[in-house]
Amino acid sequence: MASAITLNIDDPNSIKAAAKIAADGMMSFYNGNRTDGIPGLFPPPYYWWEAGAAMGSLIDYWYYTGQSEYNDVVTQALLFQVGPQKDYMPPNQSRSEGNDDQAFWGFAAMSAAETAFPDPPPDKPQWLALAQAVFNLQTTRWADDTCNGGLRWQIYPFNNGWNYKNTISNGCFFNLAARLARYTGNQTYADWAEKMYDWANATGLMSPDFKFYDGTDVLQNCSTVNRIQWSYNAGVFLLGAATMYNITQSDKWKARTQGIMEATSVFFTTDPPDVMYEVACEPYGKCNVDQRSFKAYLARWMAATTKMAPFTAIYILPKLKASAIAAAQQCIGPPGNTCGIRWNLGATWDQSTGVGEQMSALEVIQSNLIHTVSAPATANQGGTSKGDPSAGSGGDNPAGVISLEPVTTGDRVGAGFLTLLILVGVLGGAWWMIL
Repeated sequence: MASAITLNIDDPNSIKAAAKIAADGMMSFYNGNRTDGIPGLFPPPYYWWEAGAAMGSLIDYWYYTGQSEYNDVVTQALLFQVGPQKDYMPPNQSRSEGNDDQAFWGFAAMSAAETAFPDPPPDKPQWLALAQAVFNLQTTRWADDTCNGGLRWQIYPFNNGWNYKNTISNGCFFNLAARLARYTGNQTYADWAEKMYDWANATGLMSPDFKFYDGTDVLQNCSTVNRIQWSYNAGVFLLGAATMYNITQSDKWKARTQGIMEATSVFFTTDPPDVMYEVACEPYGKCNVDQRSFKAYLARWMAATTKMAPFTAIYILPKLKASAIAAAQQCIGPPGNTCGIRWNLGATWDQSTGVGEQMSALEVIQSNLIHTVSAPATANQGGTSKGDPSAGSGGDNPAGVISLEPVTTGDRVGAGFLTLLILVGVLGGAWWMIL
């Protein structure tokens, strides 16, 4: 068994070195840049969405560390997977692609624009335009005919989960809308973000004290909510709310950001203190392939929140610090510094390994460099990516319902009720502990 990653959390160079080990470990699973691989895809059991999430982590890696060894791989992957309409709807993913899956590729493109990641060649789709395409296409799927709005989990009715409106799909839309509003200065994006937040709140996907639940069933007119809590649901709404606060400087969005931030406490252990964990599955050893990556996104979005709403730093940064130290201690598996998922175990490898485990360690370690980097760029301040307000108009449902004015200027992600059934079956009566 290898020794743990050496990490001096107060030394940026030490953090960068530890992040490289975690990034290299994650990419040891990737074969998309080999002759037998497909650019942008990890081999089974990893779904398409998680590859998009991993590319987002490598953009963060470049942003935080300045190390560019994976930039060409990221660019190749993000451009190869755009699909014929340049909207992250590749036909070979139609049997598994949900709104949340598409959104994670949109997030990678959005992060590329915000970090001024090297732009693609002029004849290729541009990062901002790709994020706009995902957003524009998803506005056509807003479904007022069921539950007074929101997005379904699935894009196509033939996929399991079509009758479910899960929190992550709707949270991704909210997050992306807010970030596009900030980057472009276009009010329509902000209006959509407000609309989505209000819908999620009214539907009960979030509680009055800012807990975020898994989702709700269309066949019951969204009258009941599955109350499992996943870390990425809290994270996706946290950054969205913080971004809206950054735009508006309003007391309303400050209070929402504060409330969501404080409610993330459910995802941190008390012994040892402040170590991030996936409360719904990790204590029982039941996290599936997808769920093993969820902490990556909470860490990513918590760190970004401190840039959008600096008042949050006093709460967030100690948790990212403690979690990074704990994660590095868990990276002791063979053949060398393989990272596990249960960071609260200290320097005792939990026998777990995979893309999600490595990505989570990578994001939480490198997030401790957030104070060393500039705030996300905008079109008027540091951004170089070119947009296309009409991107995505050639997608799967161009005649869909759009209830606000269109923009005119410059395993699967989901927890889902299928996961709920699995967890209830596995955990029996223990699942009530996470309500």
